[in-house]
Amino acid sequence: MKPPQVPEQPGGDPPSRRGRPPEPICETAGTTHRTWLEPVRTRLTASGLTLDDLVSRSGYSKTRLSELLRGKGYYPGWEITYSVVRALDIPISPACRLWKAAAVEAEKDTSWIKNRIRDVQAPDLEEQPIAHQAFTQAMWQPYTTYARAFLQSDRRAQQVVAETFDILWLTWDEATASPDTPRHAWLLLHARVMARAPKRAGGHPDLRAAAFSTAGQAGIHDLAERLAHIGVLARFFDTIASLPPDQMDVTVLRYLCGIPADTVPGIVGLPPAVTHTLDHHARGALNRLLPDTDTQE
Repeated sequence: MKPPQVPEQPGGDPPSRRGRPPEPICETAGTTHRTWLEPVRTRLTASGLTLDDLVSRSGYSKTRLSELLRGKGYYPGWEITYSVVRALDIPISPACRLWKAAAVEAEKDTSWIKNRIRDVQAPDLEEQPIAHQAFTQAMWQPYTTYARAFLQSDRRAQQVVAETFDILWLTWDEATASPDTPRHAWLLLHARVMARAPKRAGGHPDLRAAAFSTAGQAGIHDLAERLAHIGVLARFFDTIASLPPDQMDVTVLRYLCGIPADTVPGIVGLPPAVTHTLDHHARGALNRLLPDTDTQE
């Protein structure tokens, strides 16, 4: 998938840039709304098209398109969104799924969503890139396990992971052009999970709820002992969440998700030596902060 081509000017000069780039996204735009709006805006900038060009290609007024690109006002229908997606040569399937999820976030009912999609005479859905499909199959389980550790819900974890892979499909050219596609994808997942994870007062994610769902809890039958154990684990998990992001991610994958050490580098997109160092530093930090807790393997 390549950005739409902009015709050269007479004499072979580069295309002119008329008008101004879109203003920033409105603060009222929801988290899920931004998942498709941000790639669309990035695609528009990369394409070299101006808002005037988009008007001629989509058939909608500059005012309507400007509002859509800023996430301003009412949540846009699929018809105008589809016109922009088609004009920018963005994959329809993932864009539509992200649009539907954001419509739910915007409290649109099921009939409204179905009717808006039914209004559009869309072509046959495009095929998912083979490499993207293979990557999705390989990473779905570890990504979901990681997301579940922070969101404490299978449904929410799967929703965020599906959203991540749809965004990755929308930006697959960018992902494959990056120095390390797995790293690009992991940072995307991390950002999506952190956007939805509950936060502590200091701003770091709240992992304390994970203390209630560890395997060790099932073997403790005395209530007082179980509560004491939960208290220690909650403090331990809260300390993990306060580590620098890469150390936190490696620690969560290794010790909360049970991912083997030799598998972690391929998931987070970092060399084995780097993940080993991150693991070592994280355990050292945890031992300093919680000297009464054994974090040794």
